[in-house]
Amino acid sequence: MRAHLACVDAVLVQALIAAALSFAHLHDVAVAAGQDGWKAWAYPVSVDLLLVAAWRRLRTSNAKTAAWCWFVIALAASLGANVATAGLLDLGNVPAWLRILVAGWPAVAFLGGTLLAHSPPKTADDVEVIDDQEDESETALEPLTPTAIEPPPEPPPVPVPAALINHARKVADEHHTRTGAPIDAPTLRARLGVPAPMADAIAAQL
Repeated sequence: MRAHLACVDAVLVQALIAAALSFAHLHDVAVAAGQDGWKAWAYPVSVDLLLVAAWRRLRTSNAKTAAWCWFVIALAASLGANVATAGLLDLGNVPAWLRILVAGWPAVAFLGGTLLAHSPPKTADDVEVIDDQEDESETALEPLTPTAIEPPPEPPPVPVPAALINHARKVADEHHTRTGAPIDAPTLRARLGVPAPMADAIAAQL
């Protein structure tokens, strides 16, 4: 436990030292590039905030391309300031390109911070939801398999009174005697004056 705390304390001290030195170097470069007062102190704050925002997006989002891009830009600004203050550049006579970079940094940092803060990150849950929606849409678009068409149910038999059956037999016998052919349902219907279903039912029983 003590070894773990000692390791954490060492890392924290190193992080504080690195942050303080980088903060001071960025401030010195801003001053050398013509930024003074509170403006010179705002530059290291802007760089560090962009680094933190990009690192947070890298840790919490699956869409890492934009986060890596802005993280590298902020890291290059921080490392560039460290290198510039190491004696490789004459801070008393800053070149024009460095003045242009320092002057344009606020707009770049604002753009990066806005994109990182307001672009919705695509998390693993979002990917699962999108996959589920695609699966449902594919299922909905699958063609329906044809099913066997069942024939309609046969209508129930029409009840016919016995007296009507006897009368129909007489009419049928008379028709057969006169024509020599059995009577059909339409003729039976016309002779008896009954509906077609009942005429069919009577003809079936003759």
